[in-house]
Amino acid sequence: MERTLQVSYALTLDAVQPRVSGCTKCLLSETRTNAVFGEGDQYARVMLVGEAPGEAEDHTGRPFVGPAGQKLDEVFAAVGITRAELYIANVVKCRPPGNRVPSRSEMEMCLPYLEAQIALVNPGLIITLGNIPTQALLPSAEGITQVRGTFFPWRGGIEIFPMFHPSYLLRYQSRSKGSPKYLTWLDIQKVRTWLDEHATNTGSKDA
Repeated sequence: MERTLQVSYALTLDAVQPRVSGCTKCLLSETRTNAVFGEGDQYARVMLVGEAPGEAEDHTGRPFVGPAGQKLDEVFAAVGITRAELYIANVVKCRPPGNRVPSRSEMEMCLPYLEAQIALVNPGLIITLGNIPTQALLPSAEGITQVRGTFFPWRGGIEIFPMFHPSYLLRYQSRSKGSPKYLTWLDIQKVRTWLDEHATNTGSKDA
């Protein structure tokens, strides 16, 4: 799924959002309540990419506002990072019925919207949450358990850093060494270190 970004930099996120809200490229448009474009700091150094909206997101039109979103906020708050510092989006912008995994064709139809968001936000670090977004941006990547916690150089000088999806953390409550929550704690500390090391670049797309 590697491809060249074809985005006009005269566009803005506000200009792209109505295209997503009115999109009818796949059948998900027939069952959604709201398309979920994304939200956050348009100059964010860190961008989060999830899989697809869930029920709460479909109702509100906002990403990661359900239980998984609350867990996500908790993970970042543990190292002093707020949602306001991030830009959050999903690979697929409409909820798949029953929260099923998006099909390959659904992802391919929606991916240009994500690529536009990446190009316009121009983050230094993209955190992919779970297998679907990781393999959408890194098609040759192994499963999330093998690649999480690793920085991967990507195009345009961006780094990709896979982490467990917060919904996965909700299913496994153990904090013992080697557990998903323990590994996520190690990973989020690496994100904190990355942000600290790139603090002088915060707020500037030209840095």
